[in-house]
Amino acid sequence: MIVANGITKKFGSRVLWAGVSFSVDAGEMIAVTGPSGCGKSTLLSCLGLLDDVDSGTIAVAGRELGKLRGGDRRRLRRETLGYLFQNYALIDNANVNFNLDVSTGLKRNRRKMFEDALRRVGLEGRGEEMVYRLSGGEQQRVALARLIVKEPSVILADEPTGALDAENTDMVIDLLRGMANNGCAVVVATHSKHVESNCDSTLSLTTELAAP
Repeated sequence: MIVANGITKKFGSRVLWAGVSFSVDAGEMIAVTGPSGCGKSTLLSCLGLLDDVDSGTIAVAGRELGKLRGGDRRRLRRETLGYLFQNYALIDNANVNFNLDVSTGLKRNRRKMFEDALRRVGLEGRGEEMVYRLSGGEQQRVALARLIVKEPSVILADEPTGALDAENTDMVIDLLRGMANNGCAVVVATHSKHVESNCDSTLSLTTELAAP
């Protein structure tokens, strides 16, 4: 589902990581670890077509990202990729259902999909609540419900439990693990050993991978 071959990313003269290669199969959940500033979030951005590598290749769902342009890049983001951001990336001044609706495209039976997704994340019956009134943990649950509704093939989760308590952390892990078990390829950037221990494998972005 994801194949990265010899990828390098620079910021000016600074090399974040160099010659990194790995793959993630459908049904697999991997952790990306490393110290702060090593480029975990940047790697996810490159996998998700939000940034580009300086050399090497990345293929997602059989499509080499460096060769995609314009509409093809937007189509892959829309149809294949799902994101779970540190800051939840919700529309604060809209209600929960509106935030779920933006990810559904033209799918039918959207209201039932919303109800089922909110039930799975423990927010049953709260679709009309305004997002800005929710706690951080509840907003992360909305972001997870949005993933459930979208049904992506690839999920990129950037520190999804960093600001959550133990209960919400376990809920996030269980849902991501369940989506992997259902065939998604899941990549999680994390500092958490608990999250890492629930993944199938680990990609460690240590100083050995970066130029001095």
